[in-house]
Amino acid sequence: MKDERPVVLVTGASGFIGRHLAPALAREGWAVRRAVRRPSGNNEEVVIESIGPATDWTAALSGVDAIVHLAARVHHPHEEHAVKLYRDLNTEGTLHLARSALQAGARQFIFVSTVLVHGGSNDGRAPFNENDVLTPRGLYGMSKAAAEAGLKIFAQKGDMRITVIRPPLVYGAEAKGNFALLAKAVRRGIPLPFSAIRNHRAFVSVENLSSFILHRLADAQNNFDIFLVADQEQVSTPEFVERLARAAGTEARLFSMPTSVLAALLRVGGRQEACNSLIGSLEVDLSKAASTGWRPPMTLDEGLRLALAGSALDASN
Repeated sequence: MKDERPVVLVTGASGFIGRHLAPALAREGWAVRRAVRRPSGNNEEVVIESIGPATDWTAALSGVDAIVHLAARVHHPHEEHAVKLYRDLNTEGTLHLARSALQAGARQFIFVSTVLVHGGSNDGRAPFNENDVLTPRGLYGMSKAAAEAGLKIFAQKGDMRITVIRPPLVYGAEAKGNFALLAKAVRRGIPLPFSAIRNHRAFVSVENLSSFILHRLADAQNNFDIFLVADQEQVSTPEFVERLARAAGTEARLFSMPTSVLAALLRVGGRQEACNSLIGSLEVDLSKAASTGWRPPMTLDEGLRLALAGSALDASN
């Protein structure tokens, strides 16, 4: 019997977000085609060894109704070709995929960008919103902003509905990077010098991000839309650590250090990005996402409990 389910291609399917999104899509009735760099034996996979301006997407896009483009270069080796690496995958690779998707007859294209197209902090300003003039920082943010600009122009020439989603830090089970480091420190009871920080930051659980992607696949109307998506609660760094500790069944060990001293220590250690994310504010206006009828189904506390429960299970296997 022929499978009549709509087909969605997920790039970066073996990454952190992809591993959560793919089963959520399947539960909602999608036939998920996973684009991966290395095969694992799953018959739903299609191997795309590299994404760039010349990638052959013909087989991967055959019969596809929608694309969720997660794959991106986030960290790079410190080498002279870093600019080209970001441009080829994050910008030109994204636009080439969108062009190929339109030619293949796909109806929807969802591009997961980043809140960093707005910059590293909105200290002293209103929460970021979708109409802000972009001030991206770093090669990653700039390459994503360039992809967004290209997609907007591209959307004017075709009838494929394109959605750009700008999430802040995404956390959940198996998350890596700053969230994993923070969770490890809290579980080990390491004292953290954050109690003097007075900021507000947006975060999004991978479950809430997946929920919005599903919502857009079911309800996108316009040829081009941009959305900021985050958990409803936007809290300070020390409150986030306290909530994280509560989810881990322990107590946060926070002590006070003047933020100017903490910032200087982080900068001396070459951790400017960590300085921005720990001390600066990054608030987002969720009113546009809410206007579509979507609400984050999971609270911050629920998301953190799931994240740590999943991470503990992974560690025990």
